[in-house]
Amino acid sequence: MTNPRRTPRQLAAVTLRALRRYLWPAPLTPRIRNRGYLRERLISLPLLTVVAAVAFGWAYADVRTDSTALRDSFAPALVGLAEAETSLRIADREAGESLDAGEAVQLSGLSKRYSTRTTRAVQRLNQVARSGALTTAERQELDVVSGLVVDYGTWITFAQNNVADPTLRNAGLSYARSMLCPEPEPEPEPEPAPTTGESAGAGGGYPPCDTGTGTGTGTGTGTGSRPRSDATAVVDRISALEDHLRDRLTDRAALGAPVLAAAVVAALALVLLVRGLWHTQLFLRRRLRLHLSVPLLVAALPLLGVPFLTVDAVLAHRAQQRVVAVAGDLVGRTSPAIESAAEERPFAARPRLLIASLDARARHDLAAGRLASLDGAAPWVTPAGLLGAALTGATLHAYRREYVLVSRSGAAV
Repeated sequence: MTNPRRTPRQLAAVTLRALRRYLWPAPLTPRIRNRGYLRERLISLPLLTVVAAVAFGWAYADVRTDSTALRDSFAPALVGLAEAETSLRIADREAGESLDAGEAVQLSGLSKRYSTRTTRAVQRLNQVARSGALTTAERQELDVVSGLVVDYGTWITFAQNNVADPTLRNAGLSYARSMLCPEPEPEPEPEPAPTTGESAGAGGGYPPCDTGTGTGTGTGTGTGSRPRSDATAVVDRISALEDHLRDRLTDRAALGAPVLAAAVVAALALVLLVRGLWHTQLFLRRRLRLHLSVPLLVAALPLLGVPFLTVDAVLAHRAQQRVVAVAGDLVGRTSPAIESAAEERPFAARPRLLIASLDARARHDLAAGRLASLDGAAPWVTPAGLLGAALTGATLHAYRREYVLVSRSGAAV
């Protein structure tokens, strides 16, 4: 008597054959037994539907969620940080020019642009804090930046109140600028404002804001280095937040390995499912004399939306990649000179590197990178597939049960 126990290799071979039979059933031939064919389809079709629905629904929802996060949190936060940084540097220049007027500033006060820019910087920092894009540590860092901005304004006010004493005035202004930028350099003679703003990245009469705390390229603050996490000045801290936020935005816009794996699994399951449904309809027509199974047709209706959902996901991913490029411009190519030139010439052509222009580009890309009619469809993809799987299983179970009852009288099975 032979040993009925099988070796691991034999078990693996049997398992693979079973999986192949259920996931890729043999074509309909005269040798196929009706009862066995229905049993295999009763298992394979609902299983494939569930796998396709879960994998495709999760991957599609992930891409859509990333687009929503970029549109509602990350892009607005980056724009807010860039505007806060440039506004503070513009305000610093305006404060210096106003204090150079001497005692006249006690009567006229600091320039209106200084008040407007400092107020805008505070508002933008508050908006960034409410954006939801920052981690807990970054939110704490932003609170420190807000406190330093308040202290900066206090020292500018000190310099204004002591404008008659050059020593106290210069001390207050120097300390305020040391809070804004480390090792501030003497302000050079103002240069003519550029007409387009494209060549105004480091000029425009603004002194370089050297961070001196890291290595790399500047971020619209002049010729300084990239900041490290131990940055102390306001511009350093804002630049560090911009770097971290841009990196996380890039990660959200990239298709991770889990999403790619889910997309591959969904594609394979959908191909097998369509093939299985087609062969099942042929079987029902040839063997059971059913010209068309309406329940199976209804269960397959969600498949009609797969091409549209796929196109929507591709458009969303492409838009996310364009936003990554915009984020790089926001972090590395904006400058206070460009903002000032655009503010002084409101009716001129808007420079491409203007923060408002970059913000508009990001919003337009994310708005165009989707099929608007499919908004809100992501949460329903998986439930629709599960409902189709249940309907398919119930239909095939009813067909098999009816065939078994008929075949008990002695018909071939």
